[in-house]
Amino acid sequence: MPQYDKMKDVIVIGAGASGLMAAYAAAKNGNRVTVLERNEKAGKKIYITGKGRCNVTNDVPPEEFFENVVRNAKFLKSCIYAFPPERLMQLLEKGGVPLKTERGNRVFPVSDRASDITKCLLRYCTDAGVQFRYNARVKSVRKSQASGFQVNDEVNEYFADAVVICTGGLSYPGTGSSGDGYRFAEDFGIRIIPCRPSLCGIECDMRELAALQGMSLRNIRISAFYRGKCVSAHFGEMLFTHYGISGPTVLSMSAEINSLPIDLLDARLDLKPALDAEVLDKRILRDIEKFKNRQMQNALVELLPKNLIEPVLKQAGISVFLPGNSLTKEQRKSLVNAVKNFPLRLLSLRPIGEAVVTAGGADVLQINPKTMESKTIPGLFLCGELLDVDAYTGGFNLHIAFATGFAAGDSICD
Repeated sequence: MPQYDKMKDVIVIGAGASGLMAAYAAAKNGNRVTVLERNEKAGKKIYITGKGRCNVTNDVPPEEFFENVVRNAKFLKSCIYAFPPERLMQLLEKGGVPLKTERGNRVFPVSDRASDITKCLLRYCTDAGVQFRYNARVKSVRKSQASGFQVNDEVNEYFADAVVICTGGLSYPGTGSSGDGYRFAEDFGIRIIPCRPSLCGIECDMRELAALQGMSLRNIRISAFYRGKCVSAHFGEMLFTHYGISGPTVLSMSAEINSLPIDLLDARLDLKPALDAEVLDKRILRDIEKFKNRQMQNALVELLPKNLIEPVLKQAGISVFLPGNSLTKEQRKSLVNAVKNFPLRLLSLRPIGEAVVTAGGADVLQINPKTMESKTIPGLFLCGELLDVDAYTGGFNLHIAFATGFAAGDSICD
């Protein structure tokens, strides 16, 4: 941890989750902190998280937290152990925000208002003496000729001993995430891993699946294979949309496949993961016996959603008009395979602007994992979504923003 022998002038760029936490942590150590925010108010992305309710963290111990980090979990170990979910929850509740824990250990304010989180963090900042400058879009960050850094927005010039860049990624550009921070980092020679959408919907070939648009499926398993190896598999809910597929399982899958060539992925749906092939075959036999006078399009109504029956039968090579009592053993085998391995032709991930988070960013090998400080530029810190770190849904990404921001600010000691 860097040690400073006097009060420092600190500039924090961005008043999102990581920026507010970094500003508070630096100011409580006695530093003079100014936050430059391009929007007219703080926490714009916080306001939309959790559909406006703010899934602020996930109440699990660090070991379980790391299991939900998709990329560079090892890099996060120091800051998550130093600032685990429990500590964030204590800080917020002490600041006047009662919290509640819901399904999947997801933590929300009792009020269900994301604005309460932002207001709480702003109170901590202002009580610690943080100064805010809104509508201040930073144009450049560079080393000053004297010492420290020179930061310029569209109007003003600032000088600082330390700069904490918390500008977010490329997701939800309406909140101010335009990628400026990547440019600032690159100007200092920090490598940027190419940015990709994560936690987003996936576009599919829907030409023969148009009737499925709007259909929600529960208790399915979706899997993706690359060169014969399973690279992603998730059980739960999914949704067919006008462009392809979405829902919790699909969002998680997107986080795992976004660095692979999507045209080479083989994606499949197991519509009955609780049944193995033998049990499913017996189930189909029972249904056909029960509805033996019906055509196949009507004999599977208790096995599959109505709109799924025709696509599954087509995949199995079985006519929808075939009498159920004419189904052969070989056709049953094909039907079982179609139910257990229904193919989806993936085309692309949805645009990064729609993604919940941005994958990629500043190469963590160039960042001190304890302090978020550049290993080559003393006094320059990078936090939150700007880093090449991302996780699954459930409050993990927002907590990473808080924890990395706290690590940066707290390491700037008076």
